[in-house]
Amino acid sequence: MSTQHRRNIMSYAIVGFGKVGQALAHAFARKNIEVAVASRRPPEALAPQARAIGPTVVAKSLREALEANTIILAVPFGEHREVAKALPSWKGKTVIDATNTFGVPPEELDGLPSSVFVAKSFTGARFVKGFNHLIAATLATDPVVEGGHRVVFLSGDDEDAIAPVADLAKQLGFAPVKLGKLNEGGALVHARDRIWGQLIFQDLFKKEQ
Repeated sequence: MSTQHRRNIMSYAIVGFGKVGQALAHAFARKNIEVAVASRRPPEALAPQARAIGPTVVAKSLREALEANTIILAVPFGEHREVAKALPSWKGKTVIDATNTFGVPPEELDGLPSSVFVAKSFTGARFVKGFNHLIAATLATDPVVEGGHRVVFLSGDDEDAIAPVADLAKQLGFAPVKLGKLNEGGALVHARDRIWGQLIFQDLFKKEQ
C-alpha cells in the first residue's frame, strides 16, 4: 500500500475517556467504525470499558492514538495543552475540538472564543469545533430521533477541513450544520458559565429532507 493511499484512509482517535469521550465512543461503536481511545491513564486501564462499549473501540496509548489522522479532543479544557505537546508537529492532522470552557474566566482566554484559543496550541492542524454542544448522556444515545437526525454544529477556518468532519458526523447518524469560521460560528457554541453562547441547541433536530 502506498504512503499516499494510507494517508487517504480515514482513521479516528478520541483523546479523553471521561463522560464525553465514552459517549463519542458509543457513537462510533453503534456504526461499527473503528476508533482508538486514549487518556492520561494507560491503555490497559481503559480496555475493559472500551471492550464493553464495542469491539471497534480500541484502547491505546496516547502516542499510538495520535497516529490517527482525525483526533477528537474530549479532555477537560485545561488539559488541551498537554495533548498538544504530545506531537512535535500537527501538520496533516485534523483536530475536532469537543471541549468546553465551563468555569474558565474569560480573561484566561485572552478575549478569544474558546476554539480559537485552543487552536493556537495545535499549530499546523486542520482544526474544527464540533460535538461540544450536546451533553454526554445525549451524545451517547442514538441520534436518529422521531424521524430526524440530531444536529451537530461545526465551525472552522478551513472549509476543506470541515467537509470530512461533516461526513463523519453523517456516518455517525448526526445532521451536521456548518456555522462558519471559528470567530463566528465558534463563538456561537462557545460555552459561558452553563450556557452555550447566544444559542441553545440541545433539543434541536434537523428533519430528513
